[in-house]
Amino acid sequence: GRGGGRAMESAAKGGFVLANLAEVVERVLGFLPTKALLRAACVCRLWRECARRTLRTRQRIAWVSALEPGPAESHSLVRALARELEKVHVLPQTVLYIADAETFSGHEDCHEQKKARKRNSKETALALEKLLPKRCQVLGLVTPGIVVTPMGSSSNQPQEIEEGEAGFALLFPKIDGVKIHTFHFSKDVKNRVFDESKFAEAGLKNNPDLRVVLLFGYNSWKTGATRFLHQIVNPLNEKSIILAGGQVESFTSLTSENNHAQPGDACGVVGLAFSGPQIQSATVLLDQDVADERTAEAAMQRLKAANIPEHNTIGFMFACVGRGYRHYKTKRNMEADAFRKFFPNVPLFGFFGHGEIGCDRIVTGNFVLRECNDIKDDLLHGYTTVMTLIHLGSTK
Repeated sequence: GRGGGRAMESAAKGGFVLANLAEVVERVLGFLPTKALLRAACVCRLWRECARRTLRTRQRIAWVSALEPGPAESHSLVRALARELEKVHVLPQTVLYIADAETFSGHEDCHEQKKARKRNSKETALALEKLLPKRCQVLGLVTPGIVVTPMGSSSNQPQEIEEGEAGFALLFPKIDGVKIHTFHFSKDVKNRVFDESKFAEAGLKNNPDLRVVLLFGYNSWKTGATRFLHQIVNPLNEKSIILAGGQVESFTSLTSENNHAQPGDACGVVGLAFSGPQIQSATVLLDQDVADERTAEAAMQRLKAANIPEHNTIGFMFACVGRGYRHYKTKRNMEADAFRKFFPNVPLFGFFGHGEIGCDRIVTGNFVLRECNDIKDDLLHGYTTVMTLIHLGSTK
């Protein structure tokens, strides 16, 4: 029996350490993914405090990618998110997910041999939202094509997926000094003039820390949609703000305290606003003339010249459905490859859509890429690609 006594003694010691020594507990809890960490936080007060401290240090963006179609009953993004949320090390506060319109909403061509995917985009969206924490803001979009970096490393090769099932979810934790919020403006049938006081309510006016606004127009084929988009974009078109985005097929999720679902036949704008003094951002426009590797790389060179730090930075690519491999004469993945060449460690996300929002612009302190003699940049385009970098500050 002496060995058994020793084992009990060391177990008791281990128990004492894990019940009393915060730095040991914190070290151990640091290895746990968030879901397990939240379960451990229920053990005792010390563990709860250690778990809370550990979570606060986790300020790197995480993402979930879905690039392979799976069984017909659910979209591959739903399955990927369910699986990966068990493993992620962040607690998402804001989530942007984008999935392909074709399979997310089940509009796939129905051949005799291929079962039509009976999917309802509402149900798919609810299934995604259910997986995420209750207090999380979610913005979900569906678009004709997807640009996504596979999981595992931010230096993985980004993929342009112009047809087929794909999607991604960007998981933003609480980041010190950065505020991210969703907004939604829908066109009021009765009023031709947009009430600009809504900008202030949405944190897009009188907000000196506003740095980047990602904007997505939906139902853009409706009469008056373009005019409405101009009414939103023009007042925001200021030198100190980066504006980027595009026209999407539709938005499927918008959860946050102040966003209520609008009638499905309205048109409008949803988006994400990034505020915080440490945010740096830059964007370039690849217009129709950019049609080969050399000119695509020249645009990336302009983006590189902005000197945005690569660490803790994400890239966005908003391209026209008319671009991609048709535009580059059978060469696939041209723009994503050009991006990766100049930004080896920045993950890239985005979509192919029905129109693009953006221009050439940099916001790092007061440095602006080009001086425009007080002429407002034209922000709405077709047959272009907008490439944007958002740097969220240096993490420890």
